[in-house]
Amino acid sequence: MRFQDQGVIITGAGSGIGRETAIEFAQEGAVVACTDIDSDTAGRTVEEIEKRGGRAHAFTLDTTDPKAVKTVFAAAAERMSRMDVLINSAGVREIEPVVDLPYEEWCRVINVNLTGVFLCSQAFVRKLTSEGTSGSIVNLASTLGLTAAPNRPAYTASKHAVVGLTKEMGLELGESGIRVNAVGPGVTRTALTERYFQNPDMADTVKSIHAMNRWGEAREIARVILFLASEDASFMTGVTVPIDGGWLAGKKM
Repeated sequence: MRFQDQGVIITGAGSGIGRETAIEFAQEGAVVACTDIDSDTAGRTVEEIEKRGGRAHAFTLDTTDPKAVKTVFAAAAERMSRMDVLINSAGVREIEPVVDLPYEEWCRVINVNLTGVFLCSQAFVRKLTSEGTSGSIVNLASTLGLTAAPNRPAYTASKHAVVGLTKEMGLELGESGIRVNAVGPGVTRTALTERYFQNPDMADTVKSIHAMNRWGEAREIARVILFLASEDASFMTGVTVPIDGGWLAGKKM
C-alpha cells in the first residue's frame, strides 16, 4: 500500500472528488482526516471508509477562516499522529456573466477556491517544517485554470490563481522536501455539476467538448491525485496535470 499509516488531510471531503479521494487514500492504508464545511457529509465519508475497513476522522472546517484552519489542522495531526499529505479539494463556483456578477459572490468564490487553498497549505507547511519532515500537497485546479468558459469569471480567475500558487509553492518549498502539484479536471460528474446531466441536450454538449466524448468520474480524478501525492511522482512539483478527456487538446470541427 502506497500510503500505509500516513496522515492525509482532505478539504471538501464530504462529496464529489474530495470524497472519492478520501476513500481511495484509505484503501491505500492512509489515516484520513475528512474535513468539510458540512459536518454531516464529512461524517458520511468517514462511515463509508470505515465500512470498507479503513481509518478516518471527520472534522467540520470552513477553509476561509484562519482560526478554524489552525485549530482543525492541529486536531487532525493529533488524531492521525502524523501529517504527510494535504489535498485541497474544497471549492465552489458561480454561473454569472462578468457584468452581472455581484461583488459578494465574487468574494465568496475567490475566498473558498483560492484563499482557502492558501490558508490550508500554510498550516500544513508550518506543521511539516516545524518538525523537519517532508510531504506533498495536491490542489484542485480545473481546466478553467488553463483556459476559460463563459459565465464563470470568479471561478476561472480563482482556478488560474490556484495554478499560479501551485507553481509558487512548488518553487519555494522544494528544498524543504515538500512537493506541490495540482490537477485540472474536465467536466466531472459530482453534486456540483449534476445539473448538467439532468438536461439531455446539455449532457450531449458536455460529451462533445471532450475528445473522448464523455465526462469524467470522480474516481478517475482521485486516482491521479493519489499518483501525484505518492513517491511515484517524487520528481514532480509545481505542475498542473489536466485530467480532461482531451478537452484542452483541441476543438472538434
